[in-house]
Amino acid sequence: MRIAITGATGLIGAALTQSLSDDGIDVIRLVRRPPAGAGEVRWDPGAEAGGLRAESLAGVDALVHLSGAPVAGGRWTDDRKRELRASRIDSTTALVRAVLSAPQRPPVLLVASAIGWYGDTGDREVDESAPAGHGFLADLVRDWEAATKPAADAGVRVVNLRSGIVLSRRGGMLKPLLLPFRLGLGARIGPGTQYLSWISIEDHVGACRFLLAANQLSGPVNLTAPTPVTNAEFTAALARQLHRPAPFVVPAALVRTALGELSGELLSSSRVRPARLEQAGFAFRYPQIGPAMTAALADGSAK
Repeated sequence: MRIAITGATGLIGAALTQSLSDDGIDVIRLVRRPPAGAGEVRWDPGAEAGGLRAESLAGVDALVHLSGAPVAGGRWTDDRKRELRASRIDSTTALVRAVLSAPQRPPVLLVASAIGWYGDTGDREVDESAPAGHGFLADLVRDWEAATKPAADAGVRVVNLRSGIVLSRRGGMLKPLLLPFRLGLGARIGPGTQYLSWISIEDHVGACRFLLAANQLSGPVNLTAPTPVTNAEFTAALARQLHRPAPFVVPAALVRTALGELSGELLSSSRVRPARLEQAGFAFRYPQIGPAMTAALADGSAK
């Protein structure tokens, strides 16, 4: 089996690449720099069809697209918003064009997406059947997923990976929290009642591999654990794992002042259930936050 991956050096991409390679699967890394070896192919997300030659995807059984600038990389200025959209929508459009122009199309395309699709869900639990929410991120995810439609229309099995917060000490949301929590400066954000939908890095990689083989599944699939937690519960779980107190509260007004529109991602609630994964029989290794936090801090890699 031969699988091509963009974003293969990122948190999820590196773990997925390692997991596949460990099982003897041939992984082709699509990179934006000069290739460093036979396992890499250069592509340009800003170019027509990604700058890929027609033969670049020859013999590829599946393509996994994980590229995208980090949402929490800074305040959402107009320039930042354009960067977030371009890194997702433009790159997906280019890759889809490459797939459609390939003499032999990869039959499967997994494309990163996000549970930002649902917007602020409050206490209401949602699954893949819920409509798009409101706000910048919901609009971004809607357009991001729409960019994959030409591939689906052409008969490629497209899966939109609506990822939640991925737990790993190596990156994502968890890594920058470790130092302040270890110093006893852990704090819940705002009221602490807002829900956070998370998934362990092991289960995220496992779900991607499950979806590569699950021929009956296409369209949006939530990659979240089946037990969302509140911000207060998440804070307590991390503090408990590090054997430190977390006595503080970051007032919502301070978060809004510091982060502007981005603050909504910390103060809003996201209570998302992975209905399609569960219905398809995917078995989570870490469905509960306590064991997932233990695993995330112990290693953070995926097998």
